[in-house]
Amino acid sequence: MVAQRELSEAETDRVFHALAAATRRDILRRTSGEEQSVSSLAGDYDMSFAAVQKHVAVLEAAGLIIKRAEGRERLVRANPEMIARARALLARYEELWRDRVARLDDLLSENTEGD
Repeated sequence: MVAQRELSEAETDRVFHALAAATRRDILRRTSGEEQSVSSLAGDYDMSFAAVQKHVAVLEAAGLIIKRAEGRERLVRANPEMIARARALLARYEELWRDRVARLDDLLSENTEGD
């Protein structure tokens, strides 16, 4: 098993920026199961092909999808490695906040026991 390196600050910013838009999250979801062409993705949104291409470019810049050419088509698929790295980052944030809430709970329970 290959050890995952932590996301850099720039990578983290790109991932969160990419995931901030519902359309990009949907594209990521749709390409998680199978590779799809940009044109087939674009057909399902009420926006121009160019707008969908821009969403794909943001996801690609964040490393969340991989794009490749096959003839005239551009095919995209989710990048499981980067998704796993982003998931690991979110798990660390969750652990941090759970620890902080637990400490706060302990502090509050100490204060109410002393009354």
